[in-house]
Amino acid sequence: MTISITLYIIIVTSLISFWGFNNDHVVDRLIFYPPAVIKNNEWYRFFTCGLVHRDIPHLIFNMYALFLFGQGQQKTGTEYMFEYVFDNKGKALYLIMYVLALGVCLIPTFFKNKNNHYYRSLGASGAVSAVVFAYITMNPLQGVGLIFIPVFIPGFLFGTIYLIISYFLSKRKGSSINHSAHIWGALFGVVFVLAMAPLFSNEPIVGNFIESIKEFDFRKTFMY
Repeated sequence: MTISITLYIIIVTSLISFWGFNNDHVVDRLIFYPPAVIKNNEWYRFFTCGLVHRDIPHLIFNMYALFLFGQGQQKTGTEYMFEYVFDNKGKALYLIMYVLALGVCLIPTFFKNKNNHYYRSLGASGAVSAVVFAYITMNPLQGVGLIFIPVFIPGFLFGTIYLIISYFLSKRKGSSINHSAHIWGALFGVVFVLAMAPLFSNEPIVGNFIESIKEFDFRKTFMY
């Protein structure tokens, strides 16, 4: 049986996260800590912070979301859509997107907190957001909902609402959640798909997205 890239990511992330739950030194070495990046050139922290999580619920939430959107219960998730759109380059591009998203989503956070010795960030939420929004970009009308809440709306509407809420939450002070990483990870997922499609695929991703939105009937969605 072939194991998907998504499951490999989940397995590796879970193993290292559980290691970190019992070893503070592991978390200290991998967590995103902007002053360490500046002073010690520890740029790897942009990526390794996605391998550790605050606690078990934090890990489960991220990995469950990654499984649902990355693989899908019937192998219909982002990874397999990448295979369809990009053919034999699909799996490699999917992995590249995930890894790059870990770092890209933290760039605004880095510049905002590069001298903040009290700031730390960890978790794979930014990269998971990239996977979710790559999925929405390629399948904008597919129903998407919050985990554990059986209410689904078309992906492009969900994505819009998600970004708006994340933006306002990012402006609130005192939150321990890096909403900025969610926003920039999500946007990176969209940009990555749109940038790679003309280079490695004949699929008209932008055209398909626009046509799907044009054909969408808002009345049928909100009549129930």
